[in-house]
Amino acid sequence: MAGSTDITPFRIEIPQADLDDLRERLARVRWANELPEDQVTDGRAAGPVQPGWEYGVPLSFVQDLVARWRNGFDWRAQEARLNAFPQFTTEIDGQLVHFVHVRSPEPDATPLILTHGWPNTFVEYLDLIGPLTDPRAHGGDPADAFHVVIPSLPGFGFSGPTREKDWGAARTADAWHELMNRLGYARYGAHGNDAGAIVSPEIARRHPEAVVGVHVNQIFSFPSGDPAELEGLTPDELQYLQFLGQFVDHAIHDHAQRAQPQTLAHALADSPSGQLAWIGQLLGGLPDPDVILTNASIYWFTNTAASSARFYYENAREEKPAEPTAFPIGLASFAYDFRPLRRFADRDHTEIVHWNEYDRGGHWAAHDAPDLLIDDIRAFFHKLG
Repeated sequence: MAGSTDITPFRIEIPQADLDDLRERLARVRWANELPEDQVTDGRAAGPVQPGWEYGVPLSFVQDLVARWRNGFDWRAQEARLNAFPQFTTEIDGQLVHFVHVRSPEPDATPLILTHGWPNTFVEYLDLIGPLTDPRAHGGDPADAFHVVIPSLPGFGFSGPTREKDWGAARTADAWHELMNRLGYARYGAHGNDAGAIVSPEIARRHPEAVVGVHVNQIFSFPSGDPAELEGLTPDELQYLQFLGQFVDHAIHDHAQRAQPQTLAHALADSPSGQLAWIGQLLGGLPDPDVILTNASIYWFTNTAASSARFYYENAREEKPAEPTAFPIGLASFAYDFRPLRRFADRDHTEIVHWNEYDRGGHWAAHDAPDLLIDDIRAFFHKLG
């Protein structure tokens, strides 16, 4: 029997008992030990690791944020901010899907689905909604307006937990296509960052008739192992290729969650400080600590450490496409993030029509370089007409 296709308005309403429980747990933290600082920062770490983080997320980072989480962070204020955006839920393929949907006042706006990454949530894109949906009110061209849809990945936050296996990028892409159809969007664009940069191209690969184009912050293209691919690389390209290898080696969240997501989740589900430290490895550089704590709170209150981690396990076991993509794709690559080599990206994507590299911004450009990201999204879809 098919599930309901109803779309239901949604509001975040965390019970006070859950807030009290969180505060009590934070008051009883047993801190991990660590080496003295002068032994940690010894220059042995290479690649994308900031000093003091060579062994992982440092104690001082967690202690400072736990203190703020317990005594200075106002969840109710954040909850009110999140509820200012129209949110909904619907059931797709047996899974509850939570999403934000904001229509532009411009009637000819392009529908656009934006997919967040881990350990972010739909919060990643909230500050982009105004400029994208109503460029006229933000000094932009009304021709660059979008109807914006921001779903929470299955198993993440208010789209969780998942209760079946196989919720990787492919199944998620099919769910996103169904979501856009339910909202009345027969043709639409897609944007993604991090996990979203894996899901978004998959939507177009599986539903090319519906997707205008795909804009991403990363193109995850690596050498195939064929030595011929490395011929003719410049010294700078070879050096950067080494950096990419180090980037992947230090992505401990990727290795652990692909291998045994359930083992890790037992600790995260029981310890808010552990949950905070685990997501801090990627969110630690954000300029606003309350953004980190809002995301940590969402994972904690929804108890979705396990189901969000399973996305990595499932995605690693999906059959990878043998053929390159053949739809328009655009890249906005930011300074302090994974940056692909063009020759490998061109091997995997035959129609890269837009490629910009920026000298600022990081892995979460929607937070630390939103102006660049917004302009790049507009420019890409403007090219496509």
